[in-house]
Amino acid sequence: MIICAGNNETFSFATPMGVGMIETSINLTRLCLFDKPEFLLFVGSAGSYGKHKIFDIIESKTASNIELAFLEKNAYTPLENVVSTNTNGTKDIIINSSNYISTNKELSNKFNNFGVELENMEFFAVLKIAQEFDIPCGGVFCITNYTDKNAHQDFLKNSAKAKELLEEYIPKRIKELVG
Repeated sequence: MIICAGNNETFSFATPMGVGMIETSINLTRLCLFDKPEFLLFVGSAGSYGKHKIFDIIESKTASNIELAFLEKNAYTPLENVVSTNTNGTKDIIINSSNYISTNKELSNKFNNFGVELENMEFFAVLKIAQEFDIPCGGVFCITNYTDKNAHQDFLKNSAKAKELLEEYIPKRIKELVG
């Protein structure tokens, strides 16, 4: 099953689950309880912490939930904050999730030091739920913005083209995977 966030980020081949970690958690859990999919592929946009360019397409099976305050040593968590469905042990690009969009370029670029290269609001929740229900899962993201003061404006400016690129990429990639 292919899923996406929703609102202005929908795709012809994907089922919307909601924006942010809470809506996604509620709706995806409900779906898994009543009609558990054999696999999950999350498709959406992402902001780059600086290593990837606008309109790059990135695949990942690993996500984190690390807040900016952690980078400044102003917070900690007793919870597991990295989750992966990557079972082959290869290095994976980590996608960070938060219900907030980073706009401080200098601070958010520090994520790269931890191997965290992108942010997407929903992916951590998707992977946690996939892990809980033992569902193979991954994500495909198109970069719409950098995590700087122009993040929102750039997302709005670039989201339509990112959606077009994903609409072209996903069907081809599915054919490669399925054969």
